[in-house]
Amino acid sequence: MRRFSILTLFPEMFAPLEHSIVGRGEKQGLLSVEKIQIRDFAPGKHRQVDDSPFGGGPGMVMKPDVMAAALAHAKQRVSTTSPQADPESNADQAPQPSHVVYMSPQGKRFDQQDASRLAEQEHLILICGHYEGIDERFITHHVDEELSIGDFVLTGGELPAMVVVDAVSRMIPGVLGDAGSAEADSFQTGLLDHPHYTRPALWAMGEEESQLSGVPDVLRSGNHGAIEGWRRRQALLRTLIRRPDLVAGAPLSKAERRLITALAEDLEKQEPS
Repeated sequence: MRRFSILTLFPEMFAPLEHSIVGRGEKQGLLSVEKIQIRDFAPGKHRQVDDSPFGGGPGMVMKPDVMAAALAHAKQRVSTTSPQADPESNADQAPQPSHVVYMSPQGKRFDQQDASRLAEQEHLILICGHYEGIDERFITHHVDEELSIGDFVLTGGELPAMVVVDAVSRMIPGVLGDAGSAEADSFQTGLLDHPHYTRPALWAMGEEESQLSGVPDVLRSGNHGAIEGWRRRQALLRTLIRRPDLVAGAPLSKAERRLITALAEDLEKQEPS
C-alpha cells in the first residue's frame, strides 16, 4: 500500500479526494491519505504555528519546532501501522523511509515524470506551507525536495498537494483499473494525447444540416493498425502546435522525427505571409 501523509492547517480542503480516483484507491486498499493538522502540534493555549520573521518584513513564518513535531508524528504513524511493524512479518525487512516534499513556489516544476517517480515511494509526506513560508532550518534538515505546480501565487500548499496526490495515485498499479489509461495519458509518452470521439457518430451542432459534425472515418474502420497510426500522427501534430517545447525531449523514432519535420513544414506553409 502507498501512503500519503499531508501536513496542513486546513485538512478539510482535501475532502474532494474522497470522491475521486484517489478515494476509489483507498477503498480498494491500494493507498491511504492521512491529513495531519499542523496546529495540533503547537504548544500553548493559542496553538501558535507562526511568528514574525527575523530581520523584519511583512508576513509571518511557520515555526520550525511545530513543523518538526508534526513531521515526526507523520513518520511515527506510518512506522507503527505499516506491515513491517507486524511482529510476525519479516523482522529483517526495515520500513521504507518516508520521502518528504514541501509544496513551494521555489521548487522544481512538477511534471509527469515526477508523478511516476514519486509513485515508487512507499510513504510520501506532503507539506503545505502558508504565510511567507516555513523556517529555512526546517526545510534544510527535513525536506527531501521542493515541488511547484507553476509560476503563480496561491494562498497555501493545499491545492498543489492535491494535484500531486491525484497525479501520483494514477500511477499506482491497480488504481485506474486499466493500466493502459495511465500509459496513454498526455505527457506519459512525452507527447500530448490524441483527440477522442464517442457516439453519436453524427452530431447535430445546430439546426442546419450543414452543421452536422462527424467522426474521422479511420476510427470507425476497424483497422487497428490504421487507427493507431492516425492517433500517433494526431498526437504529434497536436504537440507540435500546442506544446512545441515537448517535441525535443519526446522519445520518438527516426520515422516520427521525419514526420514531425514534415508536419512543421506544412504548418509553416499554412501561416499567412
